[in-house]
Amino acid sequence: MTSDVCDEERLARAALTRIVEPGDQHGGRWLRECGAVELWQRLRSPGHDGAALPGASARRIGGYRLRAAAADPDRDLAAAGVAGSRFVCPGDQEWPSQLDDLGDARPIGLWVRGGSHLRIWALRSVAVVGARACTAYGAHMAASLGSGLAERGWVVVSGAAFGIDGAAHRGALAAGGATIAVLACGVDTVYPRGHAELIGRIAEQGLLVGELPPGDHPTPSRFILRNRVIAALTRGTVVVEAEYRSGSLATARSAQKLGRFVMGVPGPVTSGLSSGVHELLRGEGVLVTDAAEVTELVGDMGELAPARTGPLLPRDLLDPIAARVLEALPGRGAAGSRDIAREAGTTADEALARLYELHSLGFVERQTEGWQLVSDRTQTVDARRGGA
Repeated sequence: MTSDVCDEERLARAALTRIVEPGDQHGGRWLRECGAVELWQRLRSPGHDGAALPGASARRIGGYRLRAAAADPDRDLAAAGVAGSRFVCPGDQEWPSQLDDLGDARPIGLWVRGGSHLRIWALRSVAVVGARACTAYGAHMAASLGSGLAERGWVVVSGAAFGIDGAAHRGALAAGGATIAVLACGVDTVYPRGHAELIGRIAEQGLLVGELPPGDHPTPSRFILRNRVIAALTRGTVVVEAEYRSGSLATARSAQKLGRFVMGVPGPVTSGLSSGVHELLRGEGVLVTDAAEVTELVGDMGELAPARTGPLLPRDLLDPIAARVLEALPGRGAAGSRDIAREAGTTADEALARLYELHSLGFVERQTEGWQLVSDRTQTVDARRGGA
């Protein structure tokens, strides 16, 4: 792919992904101030004064330098090529510029596995995240959102974890759509092991993306820091099932800070797994129940969800006077046309005309003692015939 990044810059950034942890704002500040090549040279050169990298203790700088001594970016880039992946840097045409909104916490670069163009896919993407230990309801909703968004031409982004993440990816794949998994490890590392088949399918049909170099393994902090990339990469984040203390809510908070749309799928108020989502909805989150409502929020002008209405009953089609006459009939037994007219607030002639109209539509019937309602079943069938 075409790139404006020189080989030296790419090599330095690849090395820095071995040295600086994802989201490290000290490293991001140094990178911004002195550039990748200069920072890489300073960290691997014992002769450089630690004061040249302000904001970190001598102990921390010593840790960076230990990592720098072991870094071998040529080896990492070669290993990535063997695994069918590549290293995308800021300045590459494939770099998603929305990640720049993270400021000094922006990724140094992204290791990408899969044949599609990351920047183009990310332009029309939505994150679907949630609990690992989800309920059957949560898995169903995540899969439904994944497939619905994919069918509408949206890319589904998640973290390839158990539970909601996996269900969202599977929904998109089942619909023949596009999906991106943002990993907290190297893109050549399968984690969790139970998702080996799913991660393999995403690599073939979608994209695997990560900040960490080949072979690196996840840690708890890396999972949390990975979430900021999910939030920044997408137009909006949907949370499906999350407790009060949930990494998915960290993704939502990052999305809010970045000015992205934040949405939540409600669940039972008695479910602890939905408590975090409900708290989100009490704040800045928007309630959504399907893919159409998500795309109405994050999509372009005119991508509207269908209007939600209850069932249309035959009596809803009556004009106001006929409806009043129908309502004036007693629930049981029959009544004369004059009594019905009085209850309906109309003349006897008008009431009688409307009663014959209602009779032809199957709402009422004539008895010896007056007019009475027919059964609901007969009303519905006959009214449909009358409407035809």
